[in-house]
Amino acid sequence: MTDDMVNSRIPGLKDLTLDERREIVATNSPLSADDFAAWDPATALTLEQADHMIENVVGVLPIPIGFAANFTINGRDVLVPMATEEPSVVAAASNAARIARASGGFTTSSSAPIMRAQVQVVDVADPQAARLRLFEARDELIAAANAQDPMLVSLGGGVRDIDVQLVEAANQTYVVLHLIVDVRDAMGANAVNTMAEAIAARVGELAQGRPVLRILSNKADLRVARARAVFSAEQLGGEEIVDDIVHAAALANADPYRAATHNKGATNGIVAVVLATGNDTRAVEAGIHSHAVREGRYTALTRFEKDAGGDLVASLEIPMAVGLVGGATKVHPGAQKAVKMLDVSTASELAEVIVAVGLAQNVAGLRVLATEGVQRGHMSLHARNVAVAAGASTPEEITAVAEKMVSEKAVRAERAAEILEEVRGDGK
Repeated sequence: MTDDMVNSRIPGLKDLTLDERREIVATNSPLSADDFAAWDPATALTLEQADHMIENVVGVLPIPIGFAANFTINGRDVLVPMATEEPSVVAAASNAARIARASGGFTTSSSAPIMRAQVQVVDVADPQAARLRLFEARDELIAAANAQDPMLVSLGGGVRDIDVQLVEAANQTYVVLHLIVDVRDAMGANAVNTMAEAIAARVGELAQGRPVLRILSNKADLRVARARAVFSAEQLGGEEIVDDIVHAAALANADPYRAATHNKGATNGIVAVVLATGNDTRAVEAGIHSHAVREGRYTALTRFEKDAGGDLVASLEIPMAVGLVGGATKVHPGAQKAVKMLDVSTASELAEVIVAVGLAQNVAGLRVLATEGVQRGHMSLHARNVAVAAGASTPEEITAVAEKMVSEKAVRAERAAEILEEVRGDGK
């Protein structure tokens, strides 16, 4: 399939059956009809496969996987797989992407896939001099680290440099050597951890102290991905809505209480794609939240402005340590199909898609907050879950119970049970 065959603009998705959606995805992505078996409960991750992934396996926990439509990223249409249990996430990302599409979609970029490993040295008598001794051994340490992964080096990756920092702790000054490593299309944890462990003893000798920790840092501030897009004021609901979105973002910039929820809005989309592709959600979130506090206080990740024409301009720049090789991405059959669906060939391309989705998610959330409030749309979707939990078992029952609860603004388990009893009584 070529890029010009993909059309991510698909109206009316909510009214289609599951089989019809699969047919659309197969038509507009590299996936074939057979690929969906990787997401079917009966044929997805087997217990045997799961038993090889983690310890003490007793089963698997399926998470719904859907796809966000309408995304144009760097001129390329793409359908985006998203794994999430939360209603409204996929629909919100798709809706924001539809609005951005009218202005050309998302433009993205990224830095080189650089990760850090740290080697901590304790009980150093002369930390300042130890720091310089380590810099003097730069070439030796880089060569020793690169010798641990000749394949990575052959692919153009490997250690690019070292840094040495002195960290003032409660009882002493720690000497901490950083390996700066280009990990290519891997997330990089295994590669940099192996390198750090291999050189730790020599680092301790040079610093004249005792090495303790030797492990990567999830503060991947040298490995960032960026996305920006323009959202038409007319399609958002008017210039006043743009102003209110900018006001809401300004509060998140200034107030950590609001920033935490604001950033959660972006990570709704980010984590859904990270999880779908078998990447490490905890590592990504750790990097994101450490980035949010890089200036000394917790603040918003996204930036919102109004351009000269009155439209909303949104941007996002965050660490994004994801990979296409190694880990669950290569083991989990569903993750493999998610990557195939995206049709990305490098980890940087994957990172850029993820950041574009995070930006779309945040815009969608702020638009709702600036207009009708979060509960109306969210509760409409949540009501269906409540109806099922109350015992509604047919599409007709689920719809009837959900719509009644939403109209009454009473999306509660006990009310769902009462309405279900009424619906079944009327059907007798």
